[in-house]
Amino acid sequence: MIVNPHLEGDTFFWAGGQVGVLLSHGLRATTAEVRLLGRILHEKGYTVAGPLLPGHNTTPDELNRTRWQDWTATMEQAYQQIASRCQRVFVGGESMGALVAICAASQHPEVAGILAYAPAMRLTTLPRLLLPLLAPFVPYMNPRRGPRPHVDAVWQGYSVQPTRGALQLLHLQREVSRRLPGIRQPILIVQGRLDATIDPRGAEELYRQIGSPVKELHWMENSTHCVALDQELPKVAELTTRFIARVIESAAETQRMQ
Repeated sequence: MIVNPHLEGDTFFWAGGQVGVLLSHGLRATTAEVRLLGRILHEKGYTVAGPLLPGHNTTPDELNRTRWQDWTATMEQAYQQIASRCQRVFVGGESMGALVAICAASQHPEVAGILAYAPAMRLTTLPRLLLPLLAPFVPYMNPRRGPRPHVDAVWQGYSVQPTRGALQLLHLQREVSRRLPGIRQPILIVQGRLDATIDPRGAEELYRQIGSPVKELHWMENSTHCVALDQELPKVAELTTRFIARVIESAAETQRMQ
């Protein structure tokens, strides 16, 4: 039931400089979802890490047995590891991974910035209404998405949507929404205009609701849900590196003025 099992999808940690980037994959996926972006950032000199979240790269049944707190706990362990060797750490993720990263930032005000790629703040209407009804009785659903010619060969994950695992995403969405007003770190939001997996308006909700005084929202006009894998990945990587550089320079300028 794993699509593209030949791809690398386990936890990774690539040592680099004193600025770290911690990236989380989304629901059903593996670290293959953020590896391409991670490699670009590592080539720029950053220390980059990506944990494999519980319930993923095993079986859909295993994902149905996990809770959103299991994902955030794994992200916390990965954060402690990268923070122990880096002076500044940015946390980010794709889809559900963006929500996991936001939770980490809410627990650690010292986090330098947040990188949210296609944040799964809102599902499309039908899954959002059906999941609570189906999850107790139907273990899997076929995921709804449009064609992804630039993504399908490099994405790894379950071919089905485990319903109880997806229901945990709804719980995570509510938890993240509750925390947003108190989050102050700079945030970069990148959303694909052709996203058919989630409701793209969730990116706008995140931009409005988060308490960050420094925030950016960029639309990738030719990208689907997996903006960290799709054809505009070079642009996404460029936006990311520029954002990180600006945040670091702004922090250094603040320190010089003190």
